[in-house]
Amino acid sequence: MKKVILDIKSNYDALSKSEKRVADFMIEHPENIHLMYITEFAAACGVSEATVVRFTRKFGFEGFQQFKIVMAQEQHHTLSNEKITAGDTPYSIFQKICDDIYCSLEKTKKCLNEDALKRCCDAILAASDIVLLGLGNSAPVASDAAHKMFRLGLRAHAYTDNHMQAIAAENATEKTVVIAFSRSGEVRDILEAMATARHNGAFTVAVTKFGGSTIESYSDAVLHTALDETNHHILGLNSRIAQLAIIDAIYSYLICHLENAQERIEKTENALQAKKYVKATKKAKKTR
Repeated sequence: MKKVILDIKSNYDALSKSEKRVADFMIEHPENIHLMYITEFAAACGVSEATVVRFTRKFGFEGFQQFKIVMAQEQHHTLSNEKITAGDTPYSIFQKICDDIYCSLEKTKKCLNEDALKRCCDAILAASDIVLLGLGNSAPVASDAAHKMFRLGLRAHAYTDNHMQAIAAENATEKTVVIAFSRSGEVRDILEAMATARHNGAFTVAVTKFGGSTIESYSDAVLHTALDETNHHILGLNSRIAQLAIIDAIYSYLICHLENAQERIEKTENALQAKKYVKATKKAKKTR
């Protein structure tokens, strides 16, 4: 079933001022729409009937009537960006978070620069070593990126301590790619490390929020994520998921273009076979 509210949230920034009034009313009062005539709905939104028709057609509907039918069908589904409350069940919270993540990823697709992503991937393919930087909530993201690249046999290292980041940046060369993960793009230690690495000739990449930040001044390529956090996302969950999605895209590109990529993956997997419990147990039984 088409999720109308999610589609509207994902495309909200592209709407006109009057269309945003329609979207705002829908998000705040979704349960009332199927009971309203177009004249009532337009009046409630403070717009003309023509604006309502234009709005519904923008999202693939023939008109307001078809739009109402779909909205009525969706009333049993959790809507995006709803506030999490103490009365929510764990599963209903999961549904709300999934919808928020969906919106964030859709918005990130729109603000992610295709050329910057390609230049980042090509720089990694040509690099002798890759340095991943992240502090706080971005530290696990940097570690995940390093883990994926390391499994491909690349010299990738994650640094989540500001002292180690300074050392890594100082030892960067023109054959180094430095990728920094920073939601705000304003963390001083990260900025200093990026400035040092770039001064030493490294190719620097920032994975940060859309809308401009200081880190962009020290970056050869900028990969934007949508800044779309709701009030219950204290740790910036949406931006972290978007960052992880970008990592997966880079990893997949590397698999397709890295020489002997499949052999590298098999080599890594073979090295890990002995670490698996079932394999180790069977081997132990055979030696008895």
